[in-house]
Amino acid sequence: MQTQTNVKRRMGKRSMTVMALTFLMAIVSACSSGGNNGGAATDAPSASPSAEATDAPATEAPKELTKITQVTNWYAQSEHGGNYAALVKDFYKEAGLDMTIMPGVNVSGTQLVATGKAQFAMSSSDNVLLARENGIPLVAILGTFQKSPQSLTFHKGQDIKGMEDLNGRDVYVSSGSPYWEYLKKAYDLSDARELKYNYELGSFMANETSVVQSYITSEPYTLTQEGFETESMLIGDFGFDPYANIMVTTEEMIKEHPDVVQAFVDATIKGWMYYKDNYEEINPAIQKENPEVPLDAFAYSAKALQPLVYEGDAAEHGVGYMTTERWQEMNDALVDLGVMKETQDVAVAFTNQFVEAAVAKLK
Repeated sequence: MQTQTNVKRRMGKRSMTVMALTFLMAIVSACSSGGNNGGAATDAPSASPSAEATDAPATEAPKELTKITQVTNWYAQSEHGGNYAALVKDFYKEAGLDMTIMPGVNVSGTQLVATGKAQFAMSSSDNVLLARENGIPLVAILGTFQKSPQSLTFHKGQDIKGMEDLNGRDVYVSSGSPYWEYLKKAYDLSDARELKYNYELGSFMANETSVVQSYITSEPYTLTQEGFETESMLIGDFGFDPYANIMVTTEEMIKEHPDVVQAFVDATIKGWMYYKDNYEEINPAIQKENPEVPLDAFAYSAKALQPLVYEGDAAEHGVGYMTTERWQEMNDALVDLGVMKETQDVAVAFTNQFVEAAVAKLK
């Protein structure tokens, strides 16, 4: 049986909203104390050296790249494939950015962006709304996953066709996760036995009738390698449907450096378009950052994520597109659950302006 560490590295960041809330409350004061909320580290100069009074032709000095840091939401994985493709293929460099990708392990991307230590981070639409309620002016600029890979997985052959069939079963979930609170209320799961999920699959494997939280892009592969056949239900198909792995920045970054934000979105979308058909080329670079995961696992994830990233509204409007309706539905769900006290203005929580401009350039 694989080690707990290996299981953790194969998984995406699982339902980190509870932890995120702690971080959010801790950094509100930091955001209001005059810190730099996301200013670019370097401004690219526009001047060129003058030609010498010789026969030699005038030449331009190499353009200085703007140093940028983006924080992911876990160890390097295929769910970050487009970002790594943009790095490996020099799309960020071509856009004028000197990019550093920081794995979001034991750090808060929200905290780093809010205090100006990083310019971009990976989050989800529910966490952006929670941040804004707590006074942190995050803005979503690219909605990578049209549908979240968050799912519930069960042993193949169990009579589970919908969420109501979880009643009477052991369900391993992260306590307090908004999606689980939503499902319990929407489907009356009062008879489901909620057990704490500890980032290991041994308990689930030993209990044939149990259910475990998962990513559709990850745990089914891991369990197959252990000899278990499974089936899964995507949370987004049952009413709680956040945008996942979205890229966020601050209101100040958008106001002060819109050119840098546009360059970042341009390169990231170009990376995701490249990753779609060339993931086998990019995955070794991802594995270099997360060597405990085999290439076969990255390939599995790269295939499984394709409908989640490239279908839905992305099929018509391009990778990263988001709608007001989806954001409002998430806002309403969080208020109804009591996770948020007040409704948020979703019109300022996200923008499509950079996605639309980037997609237009690729046509």
